[in-house]
Amino acid sequence: MVKVCHIMSGDLWAGAEVMAFHLLKGLKKYKDLELSAILLNEGKLAEEIRELSIPVEVVDENKMSFFQIFLSIRKAFNGKLPDIIHSHRYKENILAYLLSKTKKDVKLIGTQHGMLEAYGGSRSLKNRFVSKLNFLVLSRCFQNVVAVSRDIQMSFVNQYGFSKDKVKVIHNGINISENVHSRKEKDTFVIGSSGRFFPVKDYPLMVEVAKEVSKITSNIRFELAGDGPEWSKIRGLIKKCGMDGRFILRGFLSDISPFYQGLDVYLNTSFHEGIPISVLEAMAYGIPVIASKVGGLIEILGDGVQGFLIEGRNPRDFAERCIALYENDSLRREMGLAAREKVMKEFSVDHMAQQYYCLYLSVVNDH
Repeated sequence: MVKVCHIMSGDLWAGAEVMAFHLLKGLKKYKDLELSAILLNEGKLAEEIRELSIPVEVVDENKMSFFQIFLSIRKAFNGKLPDIIHSHRYKENILAYLLSKTKKDVKLIGTQHGMLEAYGGSRSLKNRFVSKLNFLVLSRCFQNVVAVSRDIQMSFVNQYGFSKDKVKVIHNGINISENVHSRKEKDTFVIGSSGRFFPVKDYPLMVEVAKEVSKITSNIRFELAGDGPEWSKIRGLIKKCGMDGRFILRGFLSDISPFYQGLDVYLNTSFHEGIPISVLEAMAYGIPVIASKVGGLIEILGDGVQGFLIEGRNPRDFAERCIALYENDSLRREMGLAAREKVMKEFSVDHMAQQYYCLYLSVVNDH
């Protein structure tokens, strides 16, 4: 029996948290794994993991110092550390390393969901220090680092000097919905996106795209699901561009399925992405995607196959592709079916879980 404990923040219900939940769900079928999780926040992720009947311990990071968090987690293990600690994100990676020093032969695996970038502002001295410490710990003390995209893998190799063999690529996976997109009402054509309102998502560009599209037709509505620190900024920009009624903010949706079912095209305007869960989910519903040609999006989409990849950040270029799919029903359906087939073949939960399972066994057996 291989004991594996995941350490995660759990403060949000966004891409990394959804991926972690899907992974734990997929790993449950392997009877020689004993799974558990430690979260630094109570929330939806904790609730969902409990529904899987996987033991969860919540250590509230908002009420403790870093050292107190470490002591609380060590106490939660009660001297019985797992064979593998699988951590997600920087703070959790450092905690995993410190915990591993309390018991011999604990193996460490970390998943890198994206690259820390300072889009929309400068990074503090503290953040820069934590970032450097994180990469030092990962490179010297972890058995393997999992990059969710080849783009992230090469960043580790070329920018931070990691061995390519140390950084494994395992793409994110999702549950594939049985529902296929089948909207037919031309007068309610909807282009949408979902995610946290952070600078890296560049939702102001999405508003600019909507403005360009509105110059050509008034029959396209834009919708954005999610929340975050830039909500007020986006809301103000929508008003400034005169897009009220044509650009709707849906807020956080606990059940995102109806949102995807209401879309005709999915739009991603991010500066950078790993393997975004939201894009995979849209594709699983048979929705073509228009996205920036950056990061792991290149590994998900074939330009002109499952949608369109846009070079640069000119809103007119995005708008032209939006209009092309609006005006061509057969092309939209063809791309939507290709998108669904791609996700079913390469980005399922079972496929992701199998690769992590093999990695766990490899780490335990090799050492």
